[in-house]
Amino acid sequence: MRGSFFSRLPPQLSLLLLLLLLLSWRRVWTQEHIGTDPSKSPVAPVCPEACSCSPGGKANCSALALPAVPAGLSWQVRSLLLDRNRVSTLPPGAFADAGALLYLVLRENRLRSVHARAFWGLGVLQRLDLSSNQLETLSPGTFTPLRALSFLSLAGNRLALLEPSILGPLPLLRVLSLQDNSLSALEAGLLNSLPALDVLRLHGNPWACSCALRPLCTWLRKHPRPTSETETLLCVSPKLQTLNLLTDFPDNAFKQCTQSLAARDLAVVYALGPASFLASLAICLALGSVLTACGARRRRRRTTVRHLIRRQPDPEGPASLEDVGSPTTTAIQA
Repeated sequence: MRGSFFSRLPPQLSLLLLLLLLLSWRRVWTQEHIGTDPSKSPVAPVCPEACSCSPGGKANCSALALPAVPAGLSWQVRSLLLDRNRVSTLPPGAFADAGALLYLVLRENRLRSVHARAFWGLGVLQRLDLSSNQLETLSPGTFTPLRALSFLSLAGNRLALLEPSILGPLPLLRVLSLQDNSLSALEAGLLNSLPALDVLRLHGNPWACSCALRPLCTWLRKHPRPTSETETLLCVSPKLQTLNLLTDFPDNAFKQCTQSLAARDLAVVYALGPASFLASLAICLALGSVLTACGARRRRRRTTVRHLIRRQPDPEGPASLEDVGSPTTTAIQA
């Protein structure tokens, strides 16, 4: 029956029917051997305990008073919401089991410490929110693994220093939020390592309008912002510059500032410094040895001359001490 039925159909339609039969058999085999329930979404992630998950790989762990990153994360999780919890530290490899994360929110926790390898394995992460925490310092290389990052928020922390080595080269970062911290300046290397940066939020920091602020002022002139944003960027110190806008400083305002040495120049200075010290020490020792030898030679000459003077005979006195005491001399005197 089946052969006669297929023989009556056109070849194209017969192939299409065979393809449909194969697909239906594959679906039945998958349900029997893997246990897939057709009523559930195949993209629902393996959900961490106490969290709620939804199709599309979203894991919602918000406002659960969690003291640490929950266990049970998997590669199916694309979005992880951990805001409004009690997480105080991020250990090494905290998200190693969720290497497919694209969106990570850690806003409004109690973060004080982030290990330099906390974000290892998140090479495809695009958005990271660490705002409204208690971070005072960050280790060098903390964000280096996040090569695909386009949004980073460190707002509302206690950061007083942000070195270029902390961020590292982030070629795709477009938005960086640093508002409401304790920053007084930004180093030139930090902004130079972010070639795609377009939005930089800075208000709420105690900016010190000194030579250290020159790189930031240069960047602001090259990336003009709306007046509503720039008018909140004010100098806090020194007193003569208090309440001046950062955008009001032209480049010639820093003409009295000496340009800092580049890394290559610093390396040369550090290499030549000890070498020049050792060379000068060797020269001093050599000169000291020469002077000491000359002085000793002069003293020997003076001693020799004195001995020669003492040995010369007196023309009016006796020729020698033996002549004075001899019998012949005594007889002549008598």
